[in-house]
Amino acid sequence: MQANQPFKLAVLVSGNGSNLQAIIDYVEAGEIHASIACVISNIPDAYALTRAAKHGIPAIIHEGCRFTNRREYDRSLVEILKSHEVELVVLAGFMRILTEVMIDAFQQRIINIHPALLPAFPGLNAQQQALDYGVRFSGCTVHFVDHGTDTGPIILQAVVPVMQDDTVDQLSQRILKEEHKLFPQAIKLLVDHKISLHGRRVLLEH
Repeated sequence: MQANQPFKLAVLVSGNGSNLQAIIDYVEAGEIHASIACVISNIPDAYALTRAAKHGIPAIIHEGCRFTNRREYDRSLVEILKSHEVELVVLAGFMRILTEVMIDAFQQRIINIHPALLPAFPGLNAQQQALDYGVRFSGCTVHFVDHGTDTGPIILQAVVPVMQDDTVDQLSQRILKEEHKLFPQAIKLLVDHKISLHGRRVLLEH
C-alpha cells in the first residue's frame, strides 16, 4: 500500500450489520483513513448487505452450503479477500468459526468484537452468561483472532454496568452502544499503525 492510499478493509457479517454501519460512518466522516473494499456475508438475506449496497460497497454472498467443509469455504474466502487486496479483515457479527486456512493467510490481520470482557464469557450467548454468573460489570472486547474461540490478544475493551433488573436484551443494547464506538477506534489504531503486539500484550502508541 502506498502511503497516501486508504487502507483496505473487508467486513464479514451475518446479520443486521449495526457495527458495519458504525464503521462505514467513521470511514465516510474521514475519521479512519481506510476504504471498505468489500462486505461479505454467509447469510444471503443479511441486512448488512443492504447497508453495504446503500453506500456503494461491493456486497458479496458467500454461503457455507456451497462447500463440503470449513477449510474449503475458507480457501475460497481467502481468494475473494486477496482479489480485493484486503489488508485488514474485520469480523462484525460473522457467525462462523474460521479455520487455520483463513487465520494463517491473514495472521494478525483479523479482528473481532465480542460482547463481554474477555477472557470472561467467550463463545455464544455472552450476555446471558454474564447475567447467569451475576457479574456487576460486563462490556465488549476487540481482539485479534487466533486459532481459539475468542482467545486472541486483546486490543481494546469497554465496560458497562449490569443492572439488577437487566434482561438479556437490555444488557445487549447497552453493550452494543459501546461496540459502535470501540470497534472503529480499534480499526483506526491499526490503520494508523499505532498498535504493536508483544506476545499476548497489545501495546498502544499515543
